[in-house]
Amino acid sequence: MQIPSDNVPYPIFVYVGLLFWQFFSGALLETSNVFIIDRGIITKIYFPRIILPISSVIIKCVDFAIASVILLGMMIYYGYTPHLTGILIMPVLLAITFIAAVGGGLFFATLNVKYRDVRYVLSFFIQLLLFLTPVIYPTSITAKYSFILVLNPLVGVIQNARAGLLGTAPINLSLVAISFFTSLVFLFISLIYFRKFEQYFADII
Repeated sequence: MQIPSDNVPYPIFVYVGLLFWQFFSGALLETSNVFIIDRGIITKIYFPRIILPISSVIIKCVDFAIASVILLGMMIYYGYTPHLTGILIMPVLLAITFIAAVGGGLFFATLNVKYRDVRYVLSFFIQLLLFLTPVIYPTSITAKYSFILVLNPLVGVIQNARAGLLGTAPINLSLVAISFFTSLVFLFISLIYFRKFEQYFADII
């Protein structure tokens, strides 16, 4: 396809993007159905139900850790040494992705309680979102649309992960701040929607 990769071997370039994308998309899919899967617990006892989507995302951190070890092996193979700034910023980028996954997962999980076909639509939405996220291509390709795509928190996450780990560009702290802010906005909206319908869960499920 002749896709540029910022002078980085394409396999490792894509893998850095996939590292965060797989964490986000996997957590989104798992969390979206959590209230339906655990409806037996929800209808019998009361507990803070927000624990369920958060725990689903936390579990995905194990997959992220395993995938990070594979990335380390790839960096050794291709002769890349991550910069100190790249190592230090990784927990921040993971935290942003975590917040985005909890926010998106909570919203779709709440919506799925009322509309059970949401999980099928979500699969299509995630496939579409993949092409709106710089996983298989650099952000330079979509530079003229950056003012729109920057609302996707994973854009800043993946771009800065590549910049820090592979040295493709300087760390863009303003983009990190935008990604963090948009993730918090998504989470806040999801919490409002969740609180509005939480009291009806036992009846609807």
